Amino acid sequence: MTDLAQFAATHGIRHFLFSFCDLFGVQRAKLVPSSAVAELAENGAGFAGFAAWLAMTPADPDVLALPDTVSLTVLPWQRKVAWVATDLQVEGVVLEQSPRRVLQRQIERAAARGLELRSGVEAEFFLMDPDADGIADRRDHQSKPCYDQLALMRHYPLIAELLEAMEQLGWRPYQADHEDANGQFEINWTYADALTTADRHAFFRVMAAALAEKHGARISFEPKPIAELTGNGAHLHCSLWDGTGRNLFHDPSGALGLSQLAYHFLGGLLAHAPALCAITNPVPGSYKRLGRSITSSGATWSPAWISYGSNNRTHMVRIPDSQRLELRLADGAANPYLLQAAVLAAGLDGIERQLDPGPRSDANTYTDPPSAEMARCLPASLAESQAAFRQDTVLRKALGESFCQAYEALVPLRPES
Repeated sequence: MTDLAQFAATHGIRHFLFSFCDLFGVQRAKLVPSSAVAELAENGAGFAGFAAWLAMTPADPDVLALPDTVSLTVLPWQRKVAWVATDLQVEGVVLEQSPRRVLQRQIERAAARGLELRSGVEAEFFLMDPDADGIADRRDHQSKPCYDQLALMRHYPLIAELLEAMEQLGWRPYQADHEDANGQFEINWTYADALTTADRHAFFRVMAAALAEKHGARISFEPKPIAELTGNGAHLHCSLWDGTGRNLFHDPSGALGLSQLAYHFLGGLLAHAPALCAITNPVPGSYKRLGRSITSSGATWSPAWISYGSNNRTHMVRIPDSQRLELRLADGAANPYLLQAAVLAAGLDGIERQLDPGPRSDANTYTDPPSAEMARCLPASLAESQAAFRQDTVLRKALGESFCQAYEALVPLRPES
């Protein structure tokens, strides 16, 4: 546990952001002066839960945010400020509906079985005009803009600053590119344990938005900000490891180099996919992204079926190599913590029940959709995924009924963006 007051004195930190993600993934924070950080680190920064997207009322006691200093991050663009993720309590009792707590519970369940989820996320985003509906770069108009070098380099000042910030933070970024839609970009950084990845995903969304503003644009992680263009995914790459640092998904003798454990985990993802959508695809616009509809570039690059394939981007789950699975379901509206938590909960159920994912399909599902006997359709609407979530008693038990009820209570109130 890092002594925040000492850290401030050593590193010239003037203020700390005590931050948490609410149920809709909105970053909430209080700015704590370094002169007061010792007291608040012990007692917590107070928040009115009803004022954020938490299932609470104005009559409820304060939510106290206690810093987890493992997440401590100095803002690369504001070196006198440090960000720290917090864990939430009410009157000394852990707030079970807190998304970070929901993920921690799944991590604890996995650890009891000697397993650790390691994951990486692809957080796609649009650079939008700050004053109008449309992309920031009016010269970005190719019909197939993916990997467009000129458009990438026009935004080099922003993309380079993001890459350099990640390098300073030790995230080990390894590539950035223009994505499939006009105005859309992606930066990839190295995988880590699930809680670290979720903290970084949450921080990345704030950092990207802040630096975009600095460069005269605004960020959109919305699933489908422009109707005719490819939407924003949040693809999750995942594998399970043991305490010795061994990747338990890798087995040279298995199909495509994956172990039975990996296939059971995959079986859990497929079995719970309709209910998973309530968390991985949490807004009405999410269902404008999913499916086989044609975009201006020619494809949505998102799944329509509950299916898996090898190195094939038309399926819900892709097996890109012998080390991991890639879940292509989630979009940019997904809560960084709930995304990891729901995937781990579903995968653990697959392992516990030794679920069989069934036969792999290497078909192009956009042009050769599977039969009803081979694969189910993904939910076509938020209402459909919510209904599946209500009925999935196994997933609800794993995630915790107090969280599930809180989440469901707020869903009707959620704005599209």
